[in-house]
Amino acid sequence: MAVAGGLYAAGRAISPDYSSGLFGRHGLAAIALKAQLATAVLALAALQLLLAAWMYAKLPGVGPAPRAVPQAYRITGFAAFALTAPVAVHCLFAYGVQLTAARVAIHSVAAALDRRAAFAAKVLIARSGQFPRWSLPLAGGGLIVVITVVWYTAALWYYNGFHLPGT
Repeated sequence: MAVAGGLYAAGRAISPDYSSGLFGRHGLAAIALKAQLATAVLALAALQLLLAAWMYAKLPGVGPAPRAVPQAYRITGFAAFALTAPVAVHCLFAYGVQLTAARVAIHSVAAALDRRAAFAAKVLIARSGQFPRWSLPLAGGGLIVVITVVWYTAALWYYNGFHLPGT
């Protein structure tokens, strides 16, 4: 939570620079690129969920996970983390943390959690071995929920013509 709190505080203190670019793209082109990267991260999160269920023998009708599954799980997790890094930096400096409208506020707060806090908590729990067994699926599930909320409030909003479905 300290990471999320720090990101939130930094985002509130930063003066947004709407002219900031992402990999040479500005304006709508940057938003489109972020939507594509966020969609890739959402797909990787879904794959991670499937791989974790396989590793922990929670997939019905599927045998034990081959030895390559944990490595694929780590690679997809690293890829998801790496894809979020440039988006996180761009969003932080281009927009900061804004609380002007419900969609923007939800996205800003969820992004502060997602950007590093939820990931850090999940990795800490996974590596430590000193937490109850239920804490790892809770942390992983929480991370997937946060990724989904960030995707819904930004990428889906963009893909749906700058409107959230049902609103």
